[in-house]
Amino acid sequence: MKRLWKIFKQGLVFENPLLMLMIGLCSALAVTTSVSNAVGMGLAMSFVLLFSEIIISAFRKVIPNSLRMPIFIIIIAAFTTIIDLVMQAYFPELSKSMGVFIPLIVVNCIIMGRVEAFAYKQKVMDAIADSLGMGLGYTWVMVGIAAIREVLGNGTFAGIQVMPDTYQPILFFTMSPGGFLVFALFISFNIWLKGKMQKAAKAKERA
Repeated sequence: MKRLWKIFKQGLVFENPLLMLMIGLCSALAVTTSVSNAVGMGLAMSFVLLFSEIIISAFRKVIPNSLRMPIFIIIIAAFTTIIDLVMQAYFPELSKSMGVFIPLIVVNCIIMGRVEAFAYKQKVMDAIADSLGMGLGYTWVMVGIAAIREVLGNGTFAGIQVMPDTYQPILFFTMSPGGFLVFALFISFNIWLKGKMQKAAKAKERA
């Protein structure tokens, strides 16, 4: 259990796909102008990552090494298609607002990187812990960035007005430079948090 918790925790802070590994940034910065989009993208990414890692880990011993990349892409594409169709059917407005970024999950570096570096080499339970940690780590960063950008840039949170009518939106945060600024602040926070957690772990070992 401790091993699974350690694997899960890596994705939240120590190996956060956005803040530490810095992969999959294009879609992350593109959809974080609203909290709704960020939540939708985070859940979609987590779904595809979870089931792709489970399938690839379960069949890792029978997947030929020379054919692993095409097989990975087919598996990831299958689950991406499932979540894309589900969103179109039950959340059409959200699906429309996110445009091509849901289909582009197929080629997202986070998923391809994790199935290649982890799921293809580890047991199913370890793959589940990794995918949940990475998915949650990706989602909390997305939602956090989107919350700041939407509140400051539009005065709303998930489309709901939260700032007074007299508030003048700071349009800078709705544009790419604003996204990069908030993202940089999150990286700084994550580095600080990582340092605090490492110090606490060392102090616990010495005690």
